[in-house]
Amino acid sequence: MSKPNRVFTAEFRVEVAKRILAGESVSKLHHELAIKRSVLYRWRDAYNKEGLAGLDRRVGRPPGEPNPSTPKPGVSAEDTLRSEIAALQRKVGEQAVQLDFFARAFKRVKESSRNSSKTGATASTERSEP
Repeated sequence: MSKPNRVFTAEFRVEVAKRILAGESVSKLHHELAIKRSVLYRWRDAYNKEGLAGLDRRVGRPPGEPNPSTPKPGVSAEDTLRSEIAALQRKVGEQAVQLDFFARAFKRVKESSRNSSKTGATASTERSEP
């Protein structure tokens, strides 16, 4: 089970960034605040680059990042959906082939374990009834 995301105020992030810029160890802050080092470095860099505005962002996709569901230019939504359907159908087909393979393999293993219950045969992982 994962930990819920903590939300920090912009003021808190600014104070942490200022502490790092003042020379405080990122490792020390990491242990003190229980915040990943990568997050602390990100806060420092954002504050260095844009000041308070760099740390006063809402949770979510950063500005300028395209929405993955946005269709590509020159491609209709219908064409996009058709290609997604085709990809899903291919995936279902691959899974059907795998299921068939494993069903046959399981059947062979089960049959060979039944045939090898004779004296002197290789031991099976299944327990036989006395």
